[in-house]
Amino acid sequence: MKCFTVAWMLVVSTSLALAADFPVDPKLNDTGFETIFDGKSLKGWHVSTQTGHSGASMHTSGGKWVLEDGAIVGSQDIPGNGGIILTDRQFGNFEVIVDMKNDYGPDSGLFLRSNERGQAYQYMVDYHNNGNLAGIYGEGLSGGIHHRNFDFLDDVTKIQTKPALVECPIKPADWPAFWKHGEWNELRARIENNPPKITTWINRVKFMEFTDTEKRHSDTGSIALQVHGGGDYTKQFVRYRNVRVKSL
Repeated sequence: MKCFTVAWMLVVSTSLALAADFPVDPKLNDTGFETIFDGKSLKGWHVSTQTGHSGASMHTSGGKWVLEDGAIVGSQDIPGNGGIILTDRQFGNFEVIVDMKNDYGPDSGLFLRSNERGQAYQYMVDYHNNGNLAGIYGEGLSGGIHHRNFDFLDDVTKIQTKPALVECPIKPADWPAFWKHGEWNELRARIENNPPKITTWINRVKFMEFTDTEKRHSDTGSIALQVHGGGDYTKQFVRYRNVRVKSL
């Protein structure tokens, strides 16, 4: 029993040491956030059928979005047909936090200042092989905006870092300890000004920072969550909960 206890203490100590090694952003401030999805209803949110991801339904539906176990759960409603679910409210300069527990396979995204057509600055949630988390993408915007510092390989536990505006803060060997597939992980984004400065975090570690060079989009828009079109993802799901926002 004594040997088992010592071994267990070593495991716990190693886990704590790994967690302590992750470069958590000390400047993050959790005060002043307002919950805009409380897990009890989808009040304050609506589905758009106007994006290019809803073409399979001839823009008659925007994917399937339901409330389940306190989370917004999304999937394609028919093979190839996705879309976005948006806040009714519009936001300008803000910081948003969401908890995410998606299946590995569907392509998703957290949209900042989105319109009904899904044009937005996107926090990438491309949770699949060759995909990325926390990169910044210009969804339907000019300029070819696409910044990411790692790619998934052939498994959710394997990443490959790449040159980018911000160096990937997590080494590939440490990724399985940092990112917990099948559990809730925290995604966070901040957008300020126009042209905007956009910053992204995963589990309180800063991943990307990008400042645009010109005004390409409106000053305000909705916060949106996406299910990508294409393929057949009617039986795989994206899950988001505890959506919180703070105006800046």
